[in-house]
Amino acid sequence: MTVLKMKLNGKQVEVEIKPSDLLLNVLRDKLGLMGTKEGCGEGDCGACTVILDGETVTSCITPALKAMGKEVITIEGLSDGKELHPIQKAFVEYGAIQCGYCTPAMILSAKALLDKNPTPTREEIKTAISGNLCRCGGYEYIIAAIQSLIKP
Repeated sequence: MTVLKMKLNGKQVEVEIKPSDLLLNVLRDKLGLMGTKEGCGEGDCGACTVILDGETVTSCITPALKAMGKEVITIEGLSDGKELHPIQKAFVEYGAIQCGYCTPAMILSAKALLDKNPTPTREEIKTAISGNLCRCGGYEYIIAAIQSLIKP
């Protein structure tokens, strides 16, 4: 066993893991953060997307040890518990939540993009969310929600 030390959603955490553990399983099974979804288990669908040191990663294929000493943001880390994050509000307002399965990952992909580039083009938005599959086909709503956050 190894102790994984990381900053998770703004707080330092330590959790005992096996060196073979995947980040998704540590987040869900050991830390109880159920917002990160398991879809394909192969890194293809993007449902398990989290932000690791400012970059989106598919946590179902990311070794948990890769987060050692780094910052991880999950969907649970966006809201302060009282009010939704502006990206979450935009997704609700624009109907970009459909069934909700891809929503956490889409929101985190949007956050990572907007943190780096507050005025992305439509093509840059499409590229940023391209690793996340929406089975409901709500891409236009998702793009519109992200575009609504761009300040002129």
